[in-house]
Amino acid sequence: MSEMMSLPDVAMASSMCEVFQATVAARPDVVALRASDGGQAITWRAYGEQVGRIAAGLAGLGVRRGDTVALMLTNRPEFHLVDAAVMHLGATAFSVYNTFTAEQVAQLFTNAGNRIVVCERQFVARIREAADIHPVEHVVCVDPVDGMPSLDDLVAAADPGFDFESAWRAVTRDDVLALIFTSGTTGEPKGVELTHANILFSVAGKASHQQDVLGAGTEERVISYLPDANLANRFAAHYVPMATGATVTDVRDGRTVLDVFREVRPTTFMGVPMIWYKLKASIDNAIAGRRELAEWALSIGKARVRHELAGRPVPSRLAAIGELADREVLAPLRREFGIDELGFATSGGAPIAPEVLEHFLALGVRVCEVYGLTETAASGIGNDPRRIRRGTVGQPRPGVEASLGPDGELLLRSPGVMRGYRNDPGKTAEAIDADGWLHTGDIATIDAEGYVSIVDRKKDLIINSSGKNLSPANIENAIKLACPLLGSVVAIGDRRPHVVALLTLDPEQATAFADAHGIADRSPAALANDHRVQEAVADGVARGNAKLSRVEHVRAHTVLPVFWEANSDELTATTKVRRRIVNEKYAAEIDQLYTGGTNR
Repeated sequence: MSEMMSLPDVAMASSMCEVFQATVAARPDVVALRASDGGQAITWRAYGEQVGRIAAGLAGLGVRRGDTVALMLTNRPEFHLVDAAVMHLGATAFSVYNTFTAEQVAQLFTNAGNRIVVCERQFVARIREAADIHPVEHVVCVDPVDGMPSLDDLVAAADPGFDFESAWRAVTRDDVLALIFTSGTTGEPKGVELTHANILFSVAGKASHQQDVLGAGTEERVISYLPDANLANRFAAHYVPMATGATVTDVRDGRTVLDVFREVRPTTFMGVPMIWYKLKASIDNAIAGRRELAEWALSIGKARVRHELAGRPVPSRLAAIGELADREVLAPLRREFGIDELGFATSGGAPIAPEVLEHFLALGVRVCEVYGLTETAASGIGNDPRRIRRGTVGQPRPGVEASLGPDGELLLRSPGVMRGYRNDPGKTAEAIDADGWLHTGDIATIDAEGYVSIVDRKKDLIINSSGKNLSPANIENAIKLACPLLGSVVAIGDRRPHVVALLTLDPEQATAFADAHGIADRSPAALANDHRVQEAVADGVARGNAKLSRVEHVRAHTVLPVFWEANSDELTATTKVRRRIVNEKYAAEIDQLYTGGTNR
């Protein structure tokens, strides 16, 4: 058994294949992959062996260095196996959002130029429809389907003379490792090309930071639950574990992720704000019967945290009471929810309400807000758990430069910046200037110590009729946090006299509310028009407004009689709001809010 590759060596490795092979050799008997819903656990030795066999099978289908292979899979071990096999051929894998229609899938195929697709049974019909629009040569299904080769068939038909080691050793830092399509909030998705060098830089930086915080020798446990079509999950739960030797648990049904926490007890976790909101709501519900004691303990935790965040020493009496509160109340609560071993937790992808971060810090979970883009291979800016500055996304990571453009746009430069957008030199030139700075599209501020605060997306800023610049994200977060019933909040107010909001209900929370209040009709239209729902939402909006400046107050709102779903007219596959489309589609409702006003 050999030693793990050092993280400085990871940064300078010849490819991610070299990193992967070093970890297989160093941790052969450690579990690498497992599924939360059962199935056989896969050790690093078995991971490496299966990658070799699948690579030989793909080579038998004609996959060569520089080719592209499409994957349409849920979070399951087969994703890691196939993606890593493609990587070892010097080819490029890209993932398709599971919610994409056949037409959208075909559009990605056209841009990517793939000839081969690996999918699972539930997506076969959609892949076949997409192939009618953009033909592909081979479709392999990881599950048995009549008339279609399976993963086992692919392996069985491999060329026995295929030289796996020569293939992966030929892969270089300049080869494209991943093709990641953007979510398409402002137009058609763009294919971001990330090289092995881009990912190696980011992986080494993230793994080094984790090791510094957790301590060398920590047996890392990671949960994979977000779509692998999004770089955030693919990076944190696929590429980084290749360098750290972590055990990855795949969660096929994202709705169960909070239950999986209790089983896995992850050491690191990357969450989007909505996950943290839901975890907070679950904890709040759980302490209902012991609220007085829990609130006392949390108040002590918050008092301690405020001293720490301000850089002041914690008074000895407060520290002593804090130890008691933690031992008797907070530590058992962390164990109950499986977050007691969470040493490195981050929130990213969208702004998170500062009060939620304070809540988790008080609970004893160091959630750090971070910032990274697909175009920077997830490297960028982050808070250190030991030096958190609330309301910021932290400081640039080592090797990352941050600057502001004349209009306040955040610019980033690092070895993680993408090679470019596939087949789109024009948009690439718009994004990366002649000096190598990536124009992020986000308006930000940077303080004297380098802490970065994101104001909002450059194109999303609300400039009201009085010329005041407002952040819709700040308004939307305040309302959403105050009203868990809501799924989406869209603040409107650009060139308008004041702010109004379009609201939709969260299906799960709305169903729970209906259960509690004896509401028989669970349709979104019936719920939106129910006076009890309307009163609860109005109360939530009022509480949210109390957290905002007067000019940010939502003066009128309406609950739309629909549930918005991922990859719909209104939301991208990653549930980001398509603001232009929403403004066009709901123009009549918006006009009504300004002319007649409604609070329902």
